[in-house]
Amino acid sequence: MTRPFRLALPSKGRLHAPALELARAAGVEVDLNGRALHAHCSRWDIEVLFARADDIPAWTADGAVDAAVAGRDLIVEAAAEVDELVPLGFGRCALEVAVPAGGTIAEVGALDGGRVATAHPRTAAAFFASQGLTVDTVPIRGSVELAPRLDAADGIVDLVSSGDTLRQNGLRPIATVLESEAVLVARSGLGGRAQAVAGELATVIESVVAARDKRYLMLNAPDESLDDVIALLPGMDSPTVLPLARGGLHAVHADVDAEAVADLLAPLRAAGARSLLVLPIQNLIP
Repeated sequence: MTRPFRLALPSKGRLHAPALELARAAGVEVDLNGRALHAHCSRWDIEVLFARADDIPAWTADGAVDAAVAGRDLIVEAAAEVDELVPLGFGRCALEVAVPAGGTIAEVGALDGGRVATAHPRTAAAFFASQGLTVDTVPIRGSVELAPRLDAADGIVDLVSSGDTLRQNGLRPIATVLESEAVLVARSGLGGRAQAVAGELATVIESVVAARDKRYLMLNAPDESLDDVIALLPGMDSPTVLPLARGGLHAVHADVDAEAVADLLAPLRAAGARSLLVLPIQNLIP
């Protein structure tokens, strides 16, 4: 490969900030310079390109870039033949069929012969066809939720996160078309150095994602309390237990879920643990 390895990140939108944060946590140091749409990471010899989220699946599939962060919904909509390397855990949403809340439509079958508005016409059409339904899809960019109010469609197929936008526009979901989140993808058929870089990048990013919701817990426990303390600790395998230089005490180390820390500290202290220390984890390979 004569050119640098190319990694595409969304240039704006809901995936931009978390994708940039993830890249930096993985060692892809990117300094944004004004409106420049590309940057170079010397540590990895990676050229980082900032592109429209809608364009990224096609760029990856045709080989313009070697790897990218993209929404799974956009990959499916573009029918892009790419290799999914790592689910990234952000940008989670669902592509939902929604209809007017005060209407008579209660299930997706009632849309047979009707019209739906969507920014995902390919995915929506495939879904209705899989249900044996004939539904006319109306491609719309922008405020898809307005289509039923304007009598332009009987329902919509749109991305839903919290559901607040649907409720505010008098709509309710009746079926899920696709579950989506941001994913790291690579061009199919990578070989040589590009394949090696993609594999290394995937491993580091996966370790960052795995560490995101974990904490490293360290404590000292008297020998007589050791079994009680260990019994309280969850972990990937089992806690690490080491005797201390001063007799009668053991050091206990464990990785725990971040959300469990608040519920663990008081019981651990009551069980006899002391010198408790909780640290963030930057990388974790299970």
